[in-house]
Amino acid sequence: MERIVHGVKVKGLQVDPETRCEHYAADVDIIAIKFACCDTYYPCRECHDALRDHDAKTWKPAEFGEKAVLCGHCGRELTIEEYLRSDSRCPECHAPFNPRCSFHYHSYFDVPSEA
Repeated sequence: MERIVHGVKVKGLQVDPETRCEHYAADVDIIAIKFACCDTYYPCRECHDALRDHDAKTWKPAEFGEKAVLCGHCGRELTIEEYLRSDSRCPECHAPFNPRCSFHYHSYFDVPSEA
């Protein structure tokens, strides 16, 4: 239910050393997102919803300067703004992130959903 990844506590279901979980386990699924509602890192919305008793809240644009995305490969905490501009790569270690995560941005960040 909980794993320390690069010194950061990540909660979720079957979290591996690079933040993959039982819902998203591809090689490129290596980020965890700190949820605005509970200030806790989870690999995905499904893990949050399975382990918490409250509704998830999205980060508002005024909060996009907050460090809320963890690279599971190197441990860099990115601001939301850095992550959204990252072109699906960690700006520190250049590990690839799953580009399909953009389809779920609206679940975490107050941005328009992509089709």
